[in-house]
Amino acid sequence: MLSAFARSGRLWLASVSMFISVSPLLAQSALPSVTVDAPQRARQVTRSAARSATHPISISARAQPRPQRPVRAQPPARPVVPIPAITVTGQQQGVSLTAPGTAQAQREADQTPGSVAVVPSSAYRNSTPSNTIKDILDYVPGVFAQPKWGDDTRLSIRGSSLSRNFHLRGVQLYMDGIPINTADGYGDFQEIDPTAYRHVDVFKGANALRFGANSMGGAINFVTATGRDGDVNGASVDAGSFGTKRFQFNVGGAKGNWDGYFTGSGQMQDGARQHSDGTAARASGNIGYRISPDVETRFYFNANSVRNRIPGSVSRASALTSPQTPAANNVALDQQRNIDTMRIGNKTTMRFDHTVLDFGFFAVDRHLMHPIFQWLDYHYLDYGGFARIADDRVIDGFRNRFVAGVNLINGSIDNRQFANIGGVKGALLSSSVDRSRNTSVYAENSFYMLPSVALVAGTQFIYATRNRKDRFLSDGDQSGSTHFNPWSPKAGLLWDVRPGWQAYANISRSAELPSFGESSSFPAPVIPWTSIRPQKATTYEIGTRGRLPDLNWELTAYHANIRDELQCLYSAFGNCNVTNANRTMHQGVEAALGAAIFKNLFSNLAEPDKVWLNLAYTFSDFRFHNDPLYGNNQLPGAPRHYLRAELLYRHPAGFYAGPNMEWVPQAYFVDSANTLKTQAYGIFGLKAGYDSGGSWSAYVEARNLANAKYIASASIIDKANANSPLFEPGTGRAVYAGLKYKW
Repeated sequence: MLSAFARSGRLWLASVSMFISVSPLLAQSALPSVTVDAPQRARQVTRSAARSATHPISISARAQPRPQRPVRAQPPARPVVPIPAITVTGQQQGVSLTAPGTAQAQREADQTPGSVAVVPSSAYRNSTPSNTIKDILDYVPGVFAQPKWGDDTRLSIRGSSLSRNFHLRGVQLYMDGIPINTADGYGDFQEIDPTAYRHVDVFKGANALRFGANSMGGAINFVTATGRDGDVNGASVDAGSFGTKRFQFNVGGAKGNWDGYFTGSGQMQDGARQHSDGTAARASGNIGYRISPDVETRFYFNANSVRNRIPGSVSRASALTSPQTPAANNVALDQQRNIDTMRIGNKTTMRFDHTVLDFGFFAVDRHLMHPIFQWLDYHYLDYGGFARIADDRVIDGFRNRFVAGVNLINGSIDNRQFANIGGVKGALLSSSVDRSRNTSVYAENSFYMLPSVALVAGTQFIYATRNRKDRFLSDGDQSGSTHFNPWSPKAGLLWDVRPGWQAYANISRSAELPSFGESSSFPAPVIPWTSIRPQKATTYEIGTRGRLPDLNWELTAYHANIRDELQCLYSAFGNCNVTNANRTMHQGVEAALGAAIFKNLFSNLAEPDKVWLNLAYTFSDFRFHNDPLYGNNQLPGAPRHYLRAELLYRHPAGFYAGPNMEWVPQAYFVDSANTLKTQAYGIFGLKAGYDSGGSWSAYVEARNLANAKYIASASIIDKANANSPLFEPGTGRAVYAGLKYKW
């Protein structure tokens, strides 16, 4: 394993060398803080105006502000929502125009009439092992993220992708706006390094309009830092149970119009289960150049080399009595998922008086080496571009915000499948070239009919094609093509009730396109992939959110009526064949709360100590609707109730400690016939650490203290029996510790 780890480490060491070659451009240079007010009409002072002044927009500019244009004083006929003041700050506040920072991402989210979450790295990076995306998304309600093995995770948002027992479908993943998913919709988590990001944006359902996301699950964007952010230099080490070891570092800075940032990590683990060992080397970075105060371009790159064995799903009895035991067939075939990727992209931003234009391109080269029931050798080439315009101005006394854009995502898959002989390639069994083309255009307008109330309307149109050329004809010709062209309109209302408190409602359509993997071949009926229709949903959503000094919350309810949901209706050899169900329904409640429930307990400092409660609760009710096979059965694969909670004592000197829990109070079904369930569980943990915002931080975290045997996630099938190998055991008792230094 050590030799494999060393080999995979060459990738990011080479990237380090590339970064060092440009490092003279990235020496630190602080910029003075300057405040520039945007040109505005004379206006009445309103509560909204006061709020805008406390929420400036961070942008890139030179140290000296541009001379302001003369302002014509025109008494408004009515109160208006002003264009917010523009604040130009120094390097430590983040002044990149192409990547304006976490605060600006939160302000963008606050202009969405639906559920959107922005997770800053400070919420998890210094206080958890940050091994998987579960560590990032644990306290985002509506998201069900459970690790399966290594970096692989079962991810579902509002019931998306429940029928996908391998890889991911139904949620579009992005890294700095560059797609992680393949052009036909598949996604993997091995390229995601939780230590690398400044913040992570979660857009649920049609709220992911700007990414051209075409699914009920929405989109997740993982955003790296830039050289103009604070704390860009650092290193960390983490170690813990099951042979887990990781080293991570990040360096960056700015000099004149140039800035750059680089982060890399190397990780290895023996795994909580037998036959789940693996290594990973990951690197990300970007270099930006400020062409003028209003024009900036930034180049991104990302590289990954990951090797992981797969322990496999097992029966319910095996998962609950011997969770370390792998599936025998996985060991016999030495099943693995190995991936090498290179990703490059560019984003250029141009700012005018009230308008911001973004445009760019990307390309991804991905090689999947995947011995499972057969030896899969897939080579992916994905490429595309995007353009987006956002205009925010006052028109005849009313604020109006218009956003429109286009996304192009194209790609090909050169796929070859061989016999798997004990983990070694055998004879060629299938071969094809699969090509996908996707063009999505979208537009959204927010009209503030009152200073604090916006009426939002938008639409998205997608034109997509899928084409397969079969190169292995001894088993028949599976060549074919198909195309899709769904419209997805939306309308919503956004109400700024008071500073820090919003309410929202929306009605939206979404259309999720099938990938090349959806079909049914055995047993009957035979449904070719060209006959699978898009999944279409109409979703109704209402909610409220707020952020106050000692209180933040989100409470959202939604109901979705779905036609042709991509669901498991037939099975062969224990695998699920995904085809179109008739009608289904997804509905639920998402609640998050962060509150200081006690203050001033032991501290005599000016800043009080606090006992902070943090929780996320998700209620999910997913069902067939008068289905000819399954009636009104529950859809399998997700718990009805899911709760994450922690209670932390925080001292202003930097010390924190407290317990946490994860609770699934009811077992859930794993088959469409509703004959087999998981088991209810509750697990408890404890963490403590030190993080004062200075150079050093450290943590210790213990998970599953009672060493409970439980089922973390499950694959699904149409009709199960007691021995169906569908279950992924949860991790037993584990202890992790980490140390981070920044300068």
